[in-house]
Amino acid sequence: MAHGEGGATYRVAAPEPTGGSPVAAATGHGTPASSAALRRDVPGVDHCLQEAMAIPGAVGASIVDYTTGFPVATTGAAPNSDHEAAAAGTADVVQAANSRSLYVSALPHDLLEDLIITTSAGYHLLRMVRTDFDSRLVLYVWLDRAHGNLAVARRRMQKLADELVAS
Repeated sequence: MAHGEGGATYRVAAPEPTGGSPVAAATGHGTPASSAALRRDVPGVDHCLQEAMAIPGAVGASIVDYTTGFPVATTGAAPNSDHEAAAAGTADVVQAANSRSLYVSALPHDLLEDLIITTSAGYHLLRMVRTDFDSRLVLYVWLDRAHGNLAVARRRMQKLADELVAS
């Protein structure tokens, strides 16, 4: 566990080594992951998750490497109280949407931006974090349906994903 700004607690996963890409280095792939290394290489993680939890109705949030299914960092609650299973599920959904021609746009270079899964009690929002080098991160936010606003959450997540890349 690591502690971020405002006393929030974040889990930083130590995934299996997968290669030498810039995101791999930033997320701890190929090297022992640590809170200090993550904050040095991806300084916006704490702020991103703190701001995600400030979205009205937010129950939990995480940043997931969808190529491996590992949670890079998490905060708040997770479905079934299992952040690792939620991250793996997030990766499965993103990979399925990216690999199925049914979801591919007819427009050239039209990329997946976000996915929304609705249940009777909540919303699960997945926002792709686009980078110039290796777009393998997803911002995941779980919203309580009674207290959340889907439109507001989508706009804030778009801004947070953009800020995470810019930081």
